[in-house]
Amino acid sequence: MKKTLVSALTTALVVGAASTTFAASNPFSDVPAGHWAYDAVSQLAADGVIEGYGDGTYRGDNQITRYEMAQMVAKAMAKSNVSAADKAMIDKLAAEFSDELNNLGVRVSNLERNADMVKWNGKAEYTMARHVNKDAADTDSDHTDNFLFRLEPSAEVNSNWHVNARVDANINAAKDEGDDGNVSLKRIWAQGDYDNFSVKLGKFATLDNDSIFDTTMSGAEVSFGNNVKGVLGYGRQNLNDSESFHNDKAANHFYVGANYAEGKFMGGVSYHTLKSNATPSKDTFKEGVAKADYRFDKNSDINGFYAKSSKMSGKTKNAQAYSFEYDYKGAEQENAGTWGAWLAYRHLGQDASQFNTFDVVKAGEKGWEIGGNYTFFKNIVGTLRYSNVKDIDNSSQKAHTYFGRVEFFF
Repeated sequence: MKKTLVSALTTALVVGAASTTFAASNPFSDVPAGHWAYDAVSQLAADGVIEGYGDGTYRGDNQITRYEMAQMVAKAMAKSNVSAADKAMIDKLAAEFSDELNNLGVRVSNLERNADMVKWNGKAEYTMARHVNKDAADTDSDHTDNFLFRLEPSAEVNSNWHVNARVDANINAAKDEGDDGNVSLKRIWAQGDYDNFSVKLGKFATLDNDSIFDTTMSGAEVSFGNNVKGVLGYGRQNLNDSESFHNDKAANHFYVGANYAEGKFMGGVSYHTLKSNATPSKDTFKEGVAKADYRFDKNSDINGFYAKSSKMSGKTKNAQAYSFEYDYKGAEQENAGTWGAWLAYRHLGQDASQFNTFDVVKAGEKGWEIGGNYTFFKNIVGTLRYSNVKDIDNSSQKAHTYFGRVEFFF
């Protein structure tokens, strides 16, 4: 590498090199006042970024090593009074010579700061569940044996905006033959957070994903307010996991909601519409949701929701969904030895629970659920659930589900 190249690069980044009226005095005898790099080299020498040889020469035509260049970059990085454009150039040089800088013991703080702008979270989990029909044969109607690996990066764009994503890799361990699994991008959205206002753009979890809409939508959402928060969302909804849209692939999804939180109480109401473009006169889904949560103290909490949909199946029982749950304590992933337990009754009408979010009570079922969780070690949490349910359409059809999961958070 030649110093003439170094001079060409640093001319654009050195403090005041392009704009100084009076350049610093030139210490190098072989860089005359008429030289094209005179001002830049003089300023670099004055700022201590470059040094010449013992005989007072600069020897700009000589080749230099990457380590010598890295030393210059390190000195330039130490300067604080630089413009935004100059700083950007310094950062690029620091990235180019990062290995040499690290070997020289120089902390590339700018690059470290940029790396901190991307945060990674995720988990690895194993789930086993059995859904058993309670008939004479006690048949096993549904068996889950699954490994999941999830990554959830969040990248800072600026002080207000972030880009978020979720990537899932699944392997079905219940198959007799080997399963290579699948990897999919579940969510990706940009989020801007301002005072009393927030916006999402992309593919993200919809409103009421904690009760009956455990799904994602591709579109936009705006929310505003503090104690009382309004929410508006519109986008394209995938219908593959829907309980009632059997033939259509997607629908337009609009929702509006209002949530209130004050002290120990939280509550909210919302309204959803899904209209399929394939058969708009037939497959139009409308649903209203109300929910509430009250925390008695640090250990006890009670929560519930009620939802009612348009009667797509014509059956009133399936047009309603509701749940009441009591929670005691709860496992904290950061604190080993913490635990929790809950008891719930759920009625999940198939039409009202279009995208069911519960593990052991399926859409179209009603019944009791009991469960507990425990943090074995920091970031290692185990969960057990059991349900005893009936079919909503036919109460003589009974079932129970056993569910176990262990999660490793990172």
